[in-house]
Amino acid sequence: MKRILLLIIVVAVSGSAFAQQSATDGIKQSINTMFDAMRKGDSTLLKSVFAKEMVLQSISTNKEGKAVISTDSANDFAKAIGTPHTSVYDERITYGDIKIDGDLASVWAPYKFYLGDKFSHCGVDVFSLMKTASSWKIIYIVDTRRKDNCID
Repeated sequence: MKRILLLIIVVAVSGSAFAQQSATDGIKQSINTMFDAMRKGDSTLLKSVFAKEMVLQSISTNKEGKAVISTDSANDFAKAIGTPHTSVYDERITYGDIKIDGDLASVWAPYKFYLGDKFSHCGVDVFSLMKTASSWKIIYIVDTRRKDNCID
């Protein structure tokens, strides 16, 4: 009887761990698709991973050294990505914490941004995603931006 109970517990824990890993893979796939779209200049691919009301915000420092926040629309961002430009937009991230609660996920990801092969800036991206019937969709991105003290 103890063996059966132990087997049930092991199967339950394994199934939960597999579901968590599968969700993590789906989350990373959506975020990686966004960065692939940026590198390709493909606004259609970019929009495919965005939720309809997706919000983008950035926190930076103004000339007086104070933190300021700016907000952009997903459509304006997609338009900028899809507009022909000479340098590839290459954002390179390192996945940090990924937290999942049901249909909500949060991702912390330090990044470095390059225009072609020239370093532009760095910071941290924080993503919020929601699980839909088909995939994980990005609902919110907030990032920090600076030229130095990059997180590796």
